[in-house]
Amino acid sequence: MAAALVRPSNNRVIAGVCAGLARRFGMTPTTMRVLFVVSCLLPGPQFLVYLALWIFLPSEEKAATGAAAW
Repeated sequence: MAAALVRPSNNRVIAGVCAGLARRFGMTPTTMRVLFVVSCLLPGPQFLVYLALWIFLPSEEKAATGAAAW
């Protein structure tokens, strides 16, 4: 079973979005961060998606207290 999609409380750089996605998909956080930076070179709404995930993904502490994790 895959890990829940939450922003971890450790291994954060800015908001923990890349670290949470990396944990969910079985990658290292550094690999996910590099993929995000490379994707920013392409046209698209990458920054808006990052901001939306920052807002809507629960932090690990909130998910542990019973809030729904996506």
